[in-house]
Amino acid sequence: MTDEKNEHNRTTTASGPSFPEPSYSERCRTLLHLGRVGTLSTMSKKVPDWPFGSVMPYGLDASGAPTFLVSTMAMHTQNLLANDKASLLVTEPGVASDPLGAGRVTLLGHVSRTPDETRDDVRKRYLERYENASYWVDFKDFAFFQMEVVDIYFVGGFGVMGWVEASGYTDADPDPLADAASGIIDHMNADHQDAMALLAKGFHEVDGTDAKMTAVDRLGFHMRLTTESGIRGFRIPFSREVTNGTETREVLVEMVRTERQAGKPALLED
Repeated sequence: MTDEKNEHNRTTTASGPSFPEPSYSERCRTLLHLGRVGTLSTMSKKVPDWPFGSVMPYGLDASGAPTFLVSTMAMHTQNLLANDKASLLVTEPGVASDPLGAGRVTLLGHVSRTPDETRDDVRKRYLERYENASYWVDFKDFAFFQMEVVDIYFVGGFGVMGWVEASGYTDADPDPLADAASGIIDHMNADHQDAMALLAKGFHEVDGTDAKMTAVDRLGFHMRLTTESGIRGFRIPFSREVTNGTETREVLVEMVRTERQAGKPALLED
């Protein structure tokens, strides 16, 4: 699949409308940005042709390529020195209740020792994510390795999946709401379920209760709604692209106000 940075995927719901959302490349960059630990699979040196899985904290360099601080005595390091082919599986954090419905990404590539000319930058970025690693980062038997990404497979939940070109991933950026998303979701679900139900009615002509936001990004949000026919999922587009939590709130207020002016009560207040 070809998935360039500026191409949006589109979500079509059961009620018909199709709305843009971030590309798979952007979603992969966002997931890697939010994650901290993955499963690194290397080719076993002891048992040839068999994969060997290791729990692996990872950093990211400027291009989004995973970096690793590993002991030269570790089995996965010995495997990599014999065969540099590996994969890194990272799953969406905070979705333990439904792991198969969560996003996940598998990066395939070549993993080798970080070159001297980029080591300082890799070290700085890694320690920003793992402050405790400062206690052993300079031990003689530890070294930085990094992945040259060759291909990527993305799964965004049930029925959402596809291959992502490495160049598309490198050119993409994490979603600007990535770090604020959990707070936005918690706030909307705690205080503004009626407002989301109102938007679902306006965009999808569906009545329901117990509205829950499940994900949010710069172009819109996903939600679930309890209807007469059961729980259904919907994509609600923002009226304009947002880049932070303040803009997200402003747009949501405007959207609800528009629905109110169409004859519905105001439901989103300060």
